[in-house]
Amino acid sequence: MMMTDENTEDLTLLGNRDVEYAFDYDPEVLETFDNKFPDRDYFVKFNCPEFTTLCPITNQPDFATIYISYIPDVKMVESKSLKLYLFSYRDHGGFHESSVNMIMDDLIGLMDPRYIEVWGKFTPRGGISIDPYCNYGRKGTKYEEMADRRLMEHDMNPETITNR
Repeated sequence: MMMTDENTEDLTLLGNRDVEYAFDYDPEVLETFDNKFPDRDYFVKFNCPEFTTLCPITNQPDFATIYISYIPDVKMVESKSLKLYLFSYRDHGGFHESSVNMIMDDLIGLMDPRYIEVWGKFTPRGGISIDPYCNYGRKGTKYEEMADRRLMEHDMNPETITNR
């Protein structure tokens, strides 16, 4: 395995071929590493087009693309741990809005980012789709103002839906 100067000694999932997949919600699988550019604002964006969860009433599967964008501070989420975490929703029963807010809350608790937003674009069931969006900016900072502005302007330019 090639080693880099990245701080990876605390990561247990990256490169591990013996990882066990959790089939119910498990935020404990999330891992972080140090941000190498803590003095710079920049976005990290994850697009997760294979998110699945279960309807808590019918147990039918719900499918979505989850978009996670954040401005890191000191810690960043490791991508393989994020994949395993999102996979852990597969057999978890939760409404769309709950899932998106839980993801954001877990990532805030994990990393304490300057700013984060999570947007779930769920495929239609019964002829309607639900696309919950939530965000957070650190209180008392410009990121709190940014969160307010982005929330108010969130869907000003509706997308053209071509994939559902």
